[in-house]
Amino acid sequence: VQLQASGGGLVQVGNSLRLSCVVSGRTLSTYNMGWFRQAPGKEREFVAAMTWGQDTRDLYADPVKDRFVISRDTAKNTLYLQMISLKPEDTAVYYCAARRRAFTSNPPMPEQFDFWGQGTQVTVSS
Repeated sequence: VQLQASGGGLVQVGNSLRLSCVVSGRTLSTYNMGWFRQAPGKEREFVAAMTWGQDTRDLYADPVKDRFVISRDTAKNTLYLQMISLKPEDTAVYYCAARRRAFTSNPPMPEQFDFWGQGTQVTVSS
């Protein structure tokens, strides 16, 4: 399985971005998917996640839950992260990740994921 993240960039405070993560090698809908971010000098932190199956759940970190939306397009095998009202503290490298089994915690931790994308830089200027 390979994940390719894209869509990052430099934006001003209050603007929006949509990140994409194309999954190749397996069907997206068979994985639990997540977005993480890592700012300079900080640990990788959970942003959002989506479970697979008929009873899907969306999970969000508190700092983003009213501003970010995770979604997927199974026809395109692509995971998205729509981000609005961006703040300087959202500046980080954003990573998408996939896990074959159910999450064992809420929020899911980075070590639970089996596959990672390469990251895409999001910079929010004030």
